[in-house]
Amino acid sequence: MNRARDEFRFGSPDQRQGLSGSASLGFSGKTGNNESQELAIGLRIRHAAGPFVQTIGAVLDYAESNNRSTKKDVFAIYDANYYFNDKVYGFILGRVQSDGKADELSADQIAAGNTLRDNVKRDAFLGFGPGYRVVNTDDVAWRVQAGIGISYLQYGDDSSVTEETGIVSSRLFYKINDNVFLTNDTDVLKSDTALRANNDFGVNFKISDAMSTRVSYLTEYNESRAIRTDNKLGVSIVFGF
Repeated sequence: MNRARDEFRFGSPDQRQGLSGSASLGFSGKTGNNESQELAIGLRIRHAAGPFVQTIGAVLDYAESNNRSTKKDVFAIYDANYYFNDKVYGFILGRVQSDGKADELSADQIAAGNTLRDNVKRDAFLGFGPGYRVVNTDDVAWRVQAGIGISYLQYGDDSSVTEETGIVSSRLFYKINDNVFLTNDTDVLKSDTALRANNDFGVNFKISDAMSTRVSYLTEYNESRAIRTDNKLGVSIVFGF
């Protein structure tokens, strides 16, 4: 639990040097009138060398119903921070999100008159800028950052848009006690094509020294989609290393 605690990701790089991280696994299955299953795998690896901290994260989300795939989502992120002092740092952020079902239309989408142009197949961003650490204690860590970069959107019909964009982010960690902590990650991207916002709120409960349960609520907003907002409640087992 201590090795997976997120204040090291949100707070000062001198709190932990070297390699650390966590992995999560979630699975659900259903049989009977309908057969379905869903698998979610997450991984985060962090490496700190002096004032330079790098984090790589990835999530695979797959679901099928009656032997037909209904979801093929992949998300990956690279976050690098260089701390100039105990408050100010610079960041480089790269992220990509892929929807493996975006080149298909569901029955509901066809009935609503949607086309493949309404589905976002890939959503990518690469940017940089300054950041500021507002609070950094053992129980609370909060930092904010803002920058500019390049946005890439590819739609289900394989058309695409590449343009300049801005990003504003917030990273919050709060320790309730030795067995429970919560985190909240917020990112807002603005370009001429679309406003995109993600908010990932999670609570971790200790199971053992190596494992914890994470309950999360993810909200994704994208102006370029036919249905702009997606909400997802997740429960996973997290292994720290």
